Amino acid sequence: MVAETPAGRSLPSGMLDPRPHVGEPLALDLLNTRWIDETGPRDLLTDVAGLRVWLDAAGLRELPADVRTLTAVRTARDAVHATVVDADHAGLNAVLEHGRLRRSLTENGPASTPDVPRQWWLPAWLAAENLLSLLAEAPERIRQCAHPQCVLFFYDTSRNGTRRWHSMTTCGNRTKAARHYARKP
Repeated sequence: MVAETPAGRSLPSGMLDPRPHVGEPLALDLLNTRWIDETGPRDLLTDVAGLRVWLDAAGLRELPADVRTLTAVRTARDAVHATVVDADHAGLNAVLEHGRLRRSLTENGPASTPDVPRQWWLPAWLAAENLLSLLAEAPERIRQCAHPQCVLFFYDTSRNGTRRWHSMTTCGNRTKAARHYARKP
């Protein structure tokens, strides 16, 4: 499936985010750093510039975009993918080993703070932790787009939980149009 790539969303860093689908929970947004467009397969995380785009878009602007962070984030992306697609938890558990939630009681009540000793693992750990939250909340709502050539993921927030495509405008309409024309004599 060829995703329609928008002209680009401008980020606070001034860079453009080329991805066709953004705004999903952190773990799924990380998976969506791979997509297919009219030129073929694309991967935002091929270099630290792409990592900077993803960190900025994910609201993690204060974190450094360097080679160690890029390696950790790519490891987390593979682990999240293996967990969602193949139910293989080993990689995700390995990423989660790099940090923990530190619980405390503050004047505002109970609080949880990520404790990740090697800071370059923080964005990777946050994505893995986010996937755990999604799995605890409603694992059946984590979906891959139903279009046969689409590799994007989404969290179904529809009322009845029957959303099938990452975007009705692109994949949904194309699937319905193809089905319609296939029925015509």
